Order: sequence, then structure tokens, then C-alpha cells
Amino acid sequence: MTETALTAAPPRTGAMPVRACVLREPGRPPTVETVWLDPPGPGEVQVRVAAAGVCHSDVHLADGGLGDGRWPIVLGHEGAGVVTALGEGVTGVREGDHVAFCLVASCGVCEACRAGRRTLCEPAGAEGVAGNLRTGTRRLRAADGCSLQHGFTIACFAQYAVVAAASVIPIPPEVPLWQAALLGCGVITGFGAVNHAAGVRIGERVAVIGCGGVGLQVIAAARLAGAATIVAVDRRPEKLQHALRRGATHAVDASGPDAPTEILHLTGGGADHAFEVVGAAPTIRLAWDALRPGGTAVVVGLAPRGVEVALPAIEFLSEKSIVGSYYGTGDPVAALPGLVELVRAGRLELADMVSHLIELDGVAEAMDRLRRGEGDRSVIVIDPELAGAPAGRTP
Repeated sequence: MTETALTAAPPRTGAMPVRACVLREPGRPPTVETVWLDPPGPGEVQVRVAAAGVCHSDVHLADGGLGDGRWPIVLGHEGAGVVTALGEGVTGVREGDHVAFCLVASCGVCEACRAGRRTLCEPAGAEGVAGNLRTGTRRLRAADGCSLQHGFTIACFAQYAVVAAASVIPIPPEVPLWQAALLGCGVITGFGAVNHAAGVRIGERVAVIGCGGVGLQVIAAARLAGAATIVAVDRRPEKLQHALRRGATHAVDASGPDAPTEILHLTGGGADHAFEVVGAAPTIRLAWDALRPGGTAVVVGLAPRGVEVALPAIEFLSEKSIVGSYYGTGDPVAALPGLVELVRAGRLELADMVSHLIELDGVAEAMDRLRRGEGDRSVIVIDPELAGAPAGRTP
């Protein structure tokens, strides 16, 4: 990844230059540029980013799969860092606090929020698609002065980020930030799908289709929920082996023609819950086919626009159902402290989820690995001192 130097655009009062990963147009690799970051306004905070995870959602955004007009943009939404400045009126967080980013800063008052469905917050969704902060503003500009969108309201593939105060969740300083980076997206998404979208109970049978970064979190959550059978399904042998170490009881090669039959056999007639964590029509259909009568398929994977799925309508007579799950389906702010306690108690391991520690200029390669289905999470160590990542760790 090449780096573009800062040139002509004069800074606004208080603006600071930061290195950031910028996508100029879809289908081309992002580049590291020096951009201007304005100070936080009312209701906003500035965060010194320690580390950030590269998520498949970033790939879809970079490939243009989430809609037109979403660039130029600073990528990144899964990360952690330290608060360095507060805008006017900010409460609940202080300078020096360690925080994880939350990509849905819910308003609390719209119809969805009042119904307890905070991940579907209407204003948060609209601002996210527009490339704005939850406060409705932008704080990023390129060297030529053009406005840059904030990826999923966060834009944390950068040395610093300015975000809405509701987009940060304080975490204990003893959790290493290179691991805490995973909490605000992959962990919340996987655990929420199990605990909120599905409500997995002790003794139930589960299938998890797609064992990447989020799929492994689904497996960990199902194990902690007490699922008796957890069938991991993937095409890559190394991912299936990791899934077994993570808590899966069985592994099935998804590339084989008998994968649905194997899942039905291993679950004794079908899964109570089948989690699709890929975002593709064939795997969504596989999740449906893996169910027992009365079972539920939970689609966690983000499918790009244009993907459609056909299901045999007659099978609705067996009371099978299919639901979507976005960002864990619950309240991220309320859920994250409990997940942190699992980490502190040693019941949730984060370090083994990280297959690659990279620098900011390694984002394009990390995205290519995701496109090929290789590895688990790549974590960008943006500030090694803050991140606390082990020195000399290699993929």
C-alpha cells in the first residue's frame, strides 16, 4: 500500500494530520494517506487508536457491495484505543479511558430503540450510510480539502478517530487493546446472535456455517450457552481444526456434496439453530437445510446487495424459520461489559482469534486474505505501545 503525502489543503483551527487508510473508489486497493482530522465537536470524543480489526464488512464496503456513493472514505469500525479529548457536553467517559468502538450509536428515542431493538436505530443507520458520525457531521478531510466519509461512523483505520460519544464503550485497562479491538464488532456480533437472536439453551443442537472471525465467536458463545452439539461447517481444514479447539463438537467439510446430510446425522435429525456466518446464497440455503422441524436459521453474515435466496415454501409447514441478526440483535452498550467479564475470567479467549498482526499499510493484503477465506482476524497494530501486542509475533 502506498502512502500519499499531505499537500496543499490548509488545516482548520485545531485540526491535526493523521495517517489513515483511505478508499478512493471501489475495486481499487486502499492507500495510506495523511489526512486532516478536526477536533471533536459537541457530543463527540477523540480517540488515539491502538489497534483495529479488519472485518469482512470492510471488504464489502471496499468492493462496492454495500451501495453507491460511499467513498472517498476512511475505513475501519472494529477497534480500541484511549480517549484523548472530549467535546462539549460529553459525560460518561473521561480522557485517559480505554474504550472499544461501537458502530451503532443508538439514539434511544426512535421507534426501534423504544422497542428495545437498538441495533436497528433509525438515525444511527441513516448517518452510517451517509458516511457521517452519529452526530450528523464529518471530521475528516483529505489533503486536497475534500470531505472524507467515516467508515461505519467510526473510521478507525487511522492513528486517531473522532467519533460520537455514544460510539465508545469504556473497558478495563487490564484487557490488552490489541485483543479488545475485537470486542466492538466480531465478539458482540457472534455472542449476540447466539444469546439474543437465537436464545440458545442448554442441551440444544447448533450448526455454525462459516468459521472465520465471527463464526468462531458464535461457536464460543454456543459452548458457553451450554449447547450439547456444535457442528462447525467450513471449506478450509485449518478453520475446522480451529473451530474444534474453540468448542465445536464436530466438523463438516462444506465443499462435500453430503454436507447437509452429515449435519442432519450429527445433530440427530437437524439443528435447533443454524447460524450462517458467510453472507452468501448457498450457505444461507445450507443453514435452512440443516434445521430440524421447528428450528431456526440465523443469518449473521453480511451479504452484498443483489444476493437473493430461494427456499422451498412447503417446508414452512414444518415450522422452520429464518431470521436476520445485525450486530448482535441486542444492545451493544449493555452487552459489552458482560463480555469483558468473560475475558477477565478466562472464559473467553481473544488472542487465539488473531491470525495476523499487521501494520496500517497491510490492510489491502488483509482484505485479500478475507476474500480468499484465509485466516481468522487480522489486527492492525496502529500504536504498538498502547496496543500491548506481543513483540515479534508472526502469523
